[in-house]
Amino acid sequence: MSGTVVVYEYDDTPGAAPGDGAPVLRVHAAPAAPGQSGVRGPRTLCGKDTFAMGTASWQPAGHPGSGWYPREYADRVCPACDDAADG
Repeated sequence: MSGTVVVYEYDDTPGAAPGDGAPVLRVHAAPAAPGQSGVRGPRTLCGKDTFAMGTASWQPAGHPGSGWYPREYADRVCPACDDAADG
């Protein structure tokens, strides 16, 4: 899926900052920022703010024929983003 950036919603408990290896709670899809294919836009496809989310190094455009998310996080995919990405 072109124009999509995978972002991770992290555990937001105190002391669990994304840079400290906080666990990924949910995997979301966000439209790419205009003119910047690897930069996430301000909102996910389900409408969440991407400000506190981490951008995945895995991107759909680099894996033709696969889904929009990395397989190892299939159990944490946001259902609303999945529906919007497939639609």
